[in-house]
Amino acid sequence: MAIPYTAVGDSLTVGFGAMPGNGFVPVYRSMAERKLGEFVSHENFGINGLTSSQLYANMKRSAHLRNSLKEAKIITISIGGNDLIRAAKSAPPQNITQHFNKALSQCQSNFSGIMQTINQLKSGRSSPYIVRAVGLYNPYPQVEAATLWVQQFNSYISGHWGAGYAAANIFSSFYGREKELLSLDHLHPNGRGYKVIADHLNRMGYYPLA
Repeated sequence: MAIPYTAVGDSLTVGFGAMPGNGFVPVYRSMAERKLGEFVSHENFGINGLTSSQLYANMKRSAHLRNSLKEAKIITISIGGNDLIRAAKSAPPQNITQHFNKALSQCQSNFSGIMQTINQLKSGRSSPYIVRAVGLYNPYPQVEAATLWVQQFNSYISGHWGAGYAAANIFSSFYGREKELLSLDHLHPNGRGYKVIADHLNRMGYYPLA
């Protein structure tokens, strides 16, 4: 019997920047299959450019997405990067810190809502499942406020969001290796970068599924 895997999030979930089949979702799915010894079926709801508020809204209104999350035994979430990018592009130089802090607060609030929605969809279901969030790397290492933003967001999503939840902190794996792990647009991972993300997720294990 297949183990259902639902992937939600932004262009990282899509696998943008890598050749087809080399995004973290298909690579992680294959790793999970080997570890669990069963076929892992998957649905990928990744959308390029998706923000945390848009994902939260989609999870409240899309019946297809909600049903997929209900049935899933493995869920991955990649979100927050576009919130950071939008904040960086629109921040006035004179009060960049205040602008980033406002965007961070909103992003954290949306993430909390996303996790609450998943917990509500899963309430009353006895079947075990795991939720894995993908932390952020910093595509703007030269911007000090962006580094702080990423670290604070990663710290927030590393909090306790229930049994079976864990966050992959990929920041240190990408820091200083941007040329090696990012694609030509300098924003999205390349195939090597996505493999790094999948490895992080895989190393967190699959308890209570196995």
